[in-house]
Amino acid sequence: MALHIVHFIDPQHKKRWGLIQDDQITAFQHNFENTQEIIKYGMLQLAKLVTESKEKYLIDQVELLSPITHPSQILCQGANYRQHMLDSGINPDTQSFNMFFTKSLASLHEPTGWIEKPSHVELLDYEIELTLVLGKKTQGCVSVTTENLHEYIAGICIGNDVSARDIQIPQMQFYKGKSYRTFCPLGPILCLLNQAEMHYLNKLQLCLKVNGEIRQQDSTENLVFKPAETLTEFSQITNFEVGDILMTGTPSGCALGLPSATLIKMTGLLPEKLKWHLFNKSQSRRSQYLKIGDQVESHIFSADGKINLGYQRHRIS
Repeated sequence: MALHIVHFIDPQHKKRWGLIQDDQITAFQHNFENTQEIIKYGMLQLAKLVTESKEKYLIDQVELLSPITHPSQILCQGANYRQHMLDSGINPDTQSFNMFFTKSLASLHEPTGWIEKPSHVELLDYEIELTLVLGKKTQGCVSVTTENLHEYIAGICIGNDVSARDIQIPQMQFYKGKSYRTFCPLGPILCLLNQAEMHYLNKLQLCLKVNGEIRQQDSTENLVFKPAETLTEFSQITNFEVGDILMTGTPSGCALGLPSATLIKMTGLLPEKLKWHLFNKSQSRRSQYLKIGDQVESHIFSADGKINLGYQRHRIS
């Protein structure tokens, strides 16, 4: 059975780990230092800790922290939902390889609170993403299949790949534009899965709202590159550590609006400085970009209710 794990600060101001069920947290009577230790401890042992503990808290009695503490890497996929690809002028049926990039560990952030908009950033965007939490260390290329997927994926959580589009695109800086502090909120729940539950990776519903308005809504059924083939491809260029995360791409509905192919060709003849000035000017007219005071809420869950990754809630500051 899936275990919904949370990392939190208890009423005595101590960092703890526990299992959440129906808005009630059962605290583990064990001091885990980080996510890696949680995963290595194992689901069966964690379930046993729950039965041995009588220390319980209501969710509003604690402060929820990111359940991802010290990943060696924040790995990312870009343009991985069918409709998002189509909106970007890409035919998903012709794609034979992933778009990969990474985010800085400094961008790691809590699941509630605020997201800081740097003063020089005008085009701040949101990207809800199912985030895989890896469970196996590798030292070379691996072949991940549906049958052995559970060996490589320990669990899942919500991620928001916050992006400064006026840095990412004009400067051609994915890493920089996506790695400012607070740009990678994760959690609140780390849901550990066993082998029989891996099928849920293709059956999860994603929903992101800004100020109560639905901006993104899709199902992981529409992922173009599935977790097994993605991990296989990513292993060609990096080693995995227990506790690494893989953000699997975002659905359509981001604030970013790409120009038509014709317009791209026309502006391609312009000097670089003028071309990107026009890009920023046209994007600034889009009301979807995040502004100071906006509230962003993200939720990922399964239709049958057995997987619930909780709610991320942030205000832009």
